[in-house]
Amino acid sequence: MHILQAVKFASAFWASALATALLCWIMGASQVQAATKHPPTKATPSKTAATVKKKPKSSKAMKATQGKRFGKTVAVRALAKTIARQQKLPVAWVTKHIAQARPLTAILPMVLPPASAQQKNWTAYRARFLGDCRIQSGVKFWRDNALLLDQAFVIHGVPPQFIVGILGVETFYGQHLGQYPLIDSLSTLSLMFPASHPQAAERQAFFQNELAYFLKQQKMQPSKTAPLGSYAGASGLPQFMPSSIARFAVDFDGDGRIDLTKSTADAIGSVANYFKAFGWQPSMPTHFDVNVSAVAEEDLNALLAPDIVPSWTVAHLQSKLAVLSDDALGFDKPLALVQLHNAGNPPSYVAGTENFFVITRYNRSSYYALAVIELGEAVAQALTDPSYQTGTCP
Repeated sequence: MHILQAVKFASAFWASALATALLCWIMGASQVQAATKHPPTKATPSKTAATVKKKPKSSKAMKATQGKRFGKTVAVRALAKTIARQQKLPVAWVTKHIAQARPLTAILPMVLPPASAQQKNWTAYRARFLGDCRIQSGVKFWRDNALLLDQAFVIHGVPPQFIVGILGVETFYGQHLGQYPLIDSLSTLSLMFPASHPQAAERQAFFQNELAYFLKQQKMQPSKTAPLGSYAGASGLPQFMPSSIARFAVDFDGDGRIDLTKSTADAIGSVANYFKAFGWQPSMPTHFDVNVSAVAEEDLNALLAPDIVPSWTVAHLQSKLAVLSDDALGFDKPLALVQLHNAGNPPSYVAGTENFFVITRYNRSSYYALAVIELGEAVAQALTDPSYQTGTCP
């Protein structure tokens, strides 16, 4: 089901979903609480947000945080001065926070490219994200947050299924938020980034910039406990990096703070705002089916050269003997021929639109984008199936 179909589906679904969700809201059936987060960029619906329970630190994270602090070394002081100047923060305050961070040496191998090229497999990748438990969790998430998803649709033009798909792929709807103290992981990658990485200087500068944004956010909105996230510094239900929080996160529950971890409203609004900022077009499908079996190898290579960037008209694809699905024939915007490998089996192909490309701006991977799309579709279909039941997952 493409976006255009989803919007048609949505028009029928919203009436009942909105009425049901509103009735639950009035009766107090759903457990909600005010949320917290960063600078207001979102719209300001109600102050309700589903609570996401914090998980205890994993043993891996606990071990990773043990050890001597960085201290006020020459490198720490130099980095602190740069960040303080960049973000207009007190040098002493920045120095103190970086100096108190602990090196997480266990994460350093994680940022290195794999030692050998790994064979891509769309079928296996898809299976990771479209299991029944994740779909069940998505159905529950959609039902619990129907009003917020509807508000995001109205304000930003992003149908709920794509927000549900993103949050399901990123964190299993808040079940996998990351267990690394962000000050430790970002300081480690800023000060100890592996020199063996082929783009070490560029990547280290990237993490130093993310550390700067993180510290600015902590200065503006201090956390009562050490914020946790991924080893690379992403946090919250949508796993935003600090710079993305600064640019795209919004106060969707209207409480004056942005909290992508505890405020489901902020997470939903921020994902929708992110899509909109990168050019999401509400009435545009994400992709079309395409058959390239008759395309000559030389032409196929040329069509694949732009990768996920939409570059070809329908007429051009047809001139190379690509066969598009009927719903694509009247499409007048550029398309990308997207190839997804299936290990030793023939690749899969889709013709991606500009909206498909928008999803890859979240994670530059066609596999990721299609997993988000198909998870959202699966949840939407289960949501309208009267025989579909949830609650069998642990």
